[in-house]
Amino acid sequence: MLTAIVIDDEQFAREEMSELLQESGAVEVIAQASNAIEGLKLINNLKPEAVFVDIQMPQVNGIELLAMMDPDTMPQVIFVTAFDQYAIQAFEDNAFDYLLKPVDPKRLDKTIQRLLKAKQNQEAIHTQAQIEALTPKKLQQVPCMGHNRIMIIPLHDIETAFSDLSGVHIQTAQQTASSQLTLKTLEEKTELLRCHRQYLVNTQAIREIRLLDNGLAEVITHSGNITPVSRRYLKPLKEILGIL
Repeated sequence: MLTAIVIDDEQFAREEMSELLQESGAVEVIAQASNAIEGLKLINNLKPEAVFVDIQMPQVNGIELLAMMDPDTMPQVIFVTAFDQYAIQAFEDNAFDYLLKPVDPKRLDKTIQRLLKAKQNQEAIHTQAQIEALTPKKLQQVPCMGHNRIMIIPLHDIETAFSDLSGVHIQTAQQTASSQLTLKTLEEKTELLRCHRQYLVNTQAIREIRLLDNGLAEVITHSGNITPVSRRYLKPLKEILGIL
C-alpha cells in the first residue's frame, strides 16, 4: 500500500482524485491540501510516498512546490492538470508522472503500478544496503559442510581453498571440507591469497615454493599439501612474501 497526499485548490477535483486513489486499493490518501504551502507542510510532517498535485494553483503553483522539496528525501510527484503544455517542464523538473484532467482511471492505474514497482526497487536497494552493512568486512572463520555436520574453521587453520566441478573446498592440515562461499568472496573477505584461477593459499601455511618450468610453480604447505601457482600470480605471491 502506497501513502499519498493530494494537493489541489479545487475541492471537487481534490476529492475526486482522492476517491480514485482509494478505489484502486493500492493507495491510502493520508491527507489533502488546498494550496502548495499547506501541502509542503503536510509533506514534511507526514512523509508520503507519493504526492498528486495540481500545477495551476494561486500564489505557489505545483512546479514551484516541486522546486521547494529536498531532492534527497522528496516523495514521488505526479502532476495533475487540465493543460498539457506543462508536460515537458514537469519531467525536466523530476516529476514522476503527468496526468491530464479529467483523470482516466486506466491511465491512473498505470501510474500506480509504476509507483508500486519503484517502491519495490527502493525497498530491494535498502535491504541490500542493510545486508552489506551487517556483513563483516573480513571473515575470521569459514563455515563448511562435511559428514552431516557444519564445521566452523578458523582462518588460521586453513591452508588452501580451491574450486572444482563439485564446488568450493577448504583444505586444512587434517581435512578437506566443502564451503558455500565462492572463491571470490573468500579472496575479498579473508587473508587468503590468489595463486591460481582455481586456488587460494594462506601465506602463513607456506613451507616452500617449488619453481617449475615455463614460469609455473607449486606451493608446499607445512602439512605437505601441494597447490599450483600460475605464471600470472607467481610474481605477486613472491612480492607478498618479500621475495625479489
